[in-house]
Amino acid sequence: MSNMVRKQIYIHRRHADWLSRLAEARGISEAEVIRQAIEREVTGAMTTAAQTNLRAWEAMIAFADSRRDLATDAPAYQWRREDAYDERESRFQRALNREYRAD
Repeated sequence: MSNMVRKQIYIHRRHADWLSRLAEARGISEAEVIRQAIEREVTGAMTTAAQTNLRAWEAMIAFADSRRDLATDAPAYQWRREDAYDERESRFQRALNREYRAD
């Protein structure tokens, strides 16, 4: 703590709410959230949590890309509104038939 300098600042009420939520979610003090924000602003460095999230996004995008590549080998399905109506009508007819048989 000997390298620490005490500062008092004014922030908007909404910033105070965000600050307390962030600190609680991360399990750190509000002061630590502020120190990390200053560090990021000055150095452009990401926190460990942000790096982990970025890696997770990159992994998800890579997975989605690999699945998309698999899908391009299959013939493209051309959706038509009439097909949806026909499918809905056939479900309705099947339900009616079951209802009449149950009576």
